[in-house]
Amino acid sequence: MKLNSAISAVVTGGASGMGEAVSIRLASHGVRVAIFDLNEERGAALAKQIGGVFCRVNVTSDDEVAAGFERARIAHGQERILINCAGVGGGAARTASMDRKTGIPREYPLSNFYRIIEVNLVGTFRCITKSAAGMLTLDPLESGERGAIVNTASIAAQDGQIGQVAYAASKAGVVGMTLPIARDLGDAGIRVNTILPGVFETPMMAPAPQAMIDNLLATTPFPRRPGKADEFAQLAETMITCGYLNAEHVRLDGGTRFQPR
Repeated sequence: MKLNSAISAVVTGGASGMGEAVSIRLASHGVRVAIFDLNEERGAALAKQIGGVFCRVNVTSDDEVAAGFERARIAHGQERILINCAGVGGGAARTASMDRKTGIPREYPLSNFYRIIEVNLVGTFRCITKSAAGMLTLDPLESGERGAIVNTASIAAQDGQIGQVAYAASKAGVVGMTLPIARDLGDAGIRVNTILPGVFETPMMAPAPQAMIDNLLATTPFPRRPGKADEFAQLAETMITCGYLNAEHVRLDGGTRFQPR
């Protein structure tokens, strides 16, 4: 798919971090970008900067997702591109652990597990099915394509660390649904791919102590640094523009392999 002003896109989590970088990169090619995010101040400012539209959307809400797509399509027409970057971290909690002070076993708080799954996995799928249904109404491009979808997982999907069970499960779910969704939508000319980023310079990582980041990067062959948001955007662009790239999940991590802790 060629990127130009005839193409519109929706970027969830598009107001900061990797989503922001994707929004800026797509707009630089003339693509009309709708930013879905909860941060109204950042989202509105970025939309103004790139000539896009901001939609306040919580991806866990059917109504807000539907309203966001409606607003985006009124402004820009039916999108051919969906980039799913909205997500949350999980904090660290083991499946079960012993409280050292009381000697009483503690179970993982299921409310936290549900929250992370609802945002990272169900929220991603909620946006996919809504966007894909709209893409089905489009005429195919000369290439036969109707659209392209790029999801965000994490290398934690494959290298989940101690205390990452909910986050790892949510991202593994995104990886696991990539192939069947691509198969579901293949006859319609809609491609689906997923990026598994490693350690990146994003707002989610900003509170992490430098010692923790250094530990995460200890196994990285090269370059031994956090990834840059625009490097994520570069790969997302390739997944959109390379018409033969479909049903894949690609690690973007400098070769990092997370250790158990």
